[in-house]
Order: sequence, then C-alpha cells, then structure tokens
Amino acid sequence: MRWTTSPVLRWVALLLLCAAYLQGGLQKAFDFPAAIAEMNHFGLSPAGPMAIAVIVLELGAAAMILTGRLRWLGALALAGFTLMATFVALRFWQMPVGQERFMAANSFFEHLGLVGGFLLVAWLDLKERAHV
Repeated sequence: MRWTTSPVLRWVALLLLCAAYLQGGLQKAFDFPAAIAEMNHFGLSPAGPMAIAVIVLELGAAAMILTGRLRWLGALALAGFTLMATFVALRFWQMPVGQERFMAANSFFEHLGLVGGFLLVAWLDLKERAHV
C-alpha cells in the first residue's frame, strides 16, 4: 500500500482538520466562565446554553468525523457552524482599514477554506457509502 493512501494518513488529516474544534471545545469545557464570556462578547444569548451547545457541537461533530460514525453528518455540522461563526466573529468589512482588518480578512477566508474541507469530507463519505 502506498503511504499516500494509508488509512493512518487519512485519519491524521481528519484529526488536523478537527484540531481547532477539539481544542476549542475542550478549552470551553474546562474554562466554562471564559466560554460564557465569549458568547457574551459576540452577543449570543442565553450565554450559558449557547456555550454548552457549542461545546457539544465542536466535540461531538469532531468525534463523529474521527470515528467514522456518521462522518458526513459531523462534517456538515462543523461546516455549517464554521460558516455561521465566521460571519459572526470575523466581519472584517466593518473594520477600519489597518492591521486588525487585514488579519480578520485573512482569518475569514481561512475559515471558508475549513468549510470547504468539511464539505469535501462529507461528500467523500457519502460517495463511499453509496458504493458499499
């Protein structure tokens, strides 16, 4: 078997794609007051239930992707979450021209890349399931 088609390499790629969501979910879970502060910062309320929902979504969807159980659903969930969060947190077009706007614009488009990656994971998983 070629290393480029190795199941281990595929799993590591999925782990890297999910890394920010695993880190974010765990960080929010272990520092719940900071998670509530983040929800308040972005005007999301009620902050407590929203923080819990984000933790469950980030960790649950990442686990679905990594275990392969309903991988397509986990990938679509993180794609949708990432797209919505990007438009909430990275509204670079509302910022004055400068370094902060430049960095927010870069992050905005990087997050769109993550959305594309998750859509690709969902598509490939559904395609594989159709051939089984």
